Amino acid sequence: MPQRIVAGNWKMNGSRALLAAYFAAMEQAWMPLRRCEVLLFPPALLLSEALEPAAALGIGLGVQTVHPEASGAYTGELAAEMAVDAGAQWTLVGHSERRAACGESNEDVAVRAAAALRAGLKPMVCVGEVLTDRRAGRAEDVVREQLEAVLATVGEDLSAGAIAYEPVWAIGTGETASPEVAQAMHAVIRDVLRGAANGLADVPIVYGGSVKPDNAAALFAETDIDGALVGGASLDAAAFLAIIAAMETHGNP
Repeated sequence: MPQRIVAGNWKMNGSRALLAAYFAAMEQAWMPLRRCEVLLFPPALLLSEALEPAAALGIGLGVQTVHPEASGAYTGELAAEMAVDAGAQWTLVGHSERRAACGESNEDVAVRAAAALRAGLKPMVCVGEVLTDRRAGRAEDVVREQLEAVLATVGEDLSAGAIAYEPVWAIGTGETASPEVAQAMHAVIRDVLRGAANGLADVPIVYGGSVKPDNAAALFAETDIDGALVGGASLDAAAFLAIIAAMETHGNP
């Protein structure tokens, strides 16, 4: 069975003070976990501050992107090897905001996933369609193309990571992806993984479309939704804990 994962992506938000208050609140309400792994992706500058309190709660840490090269003249970039040295275990790869704002292509995402695996980081590969793709009936084709580009580069090594499905049209637009719509795409992704190589059918597929405490339970009850990549709600410790609790209570065994 795929591992259940609830991950928080803080994006370009947070401070040392917020981090301290956040983990203090988490400690007070922390629960024994049976069903899921909990991850946080804070800004890279806060990673060292998060190491000790995250370890005390058994929370894994990751960075939000990595560069394909291990070192070099790449001002402002972060090598996967550096992330490992700083204590990260995971990295996001190909988040929709980086695809859109930084022009990351499917091939760019694939080489970043390969770089992460080379360094010993687990990649959470983000895939998802924009509204024009969905309205044109191309949603499944777009997601397949994104995923197949990564598989063509890393193959069975992707068994060490996870997939995050982000319906870009359902993030901050007022549009809503129902649990049934999310499940349908997760099933497509599962089929691609199952057909690609032995061992990939159990790669976790998490959902990243504006997950909140009030929709988490319904999402987690779906067969192929193995967790969540939470954006804004993960900055609120109480909201993030509620989403974790939903997975513990309603996630598939």
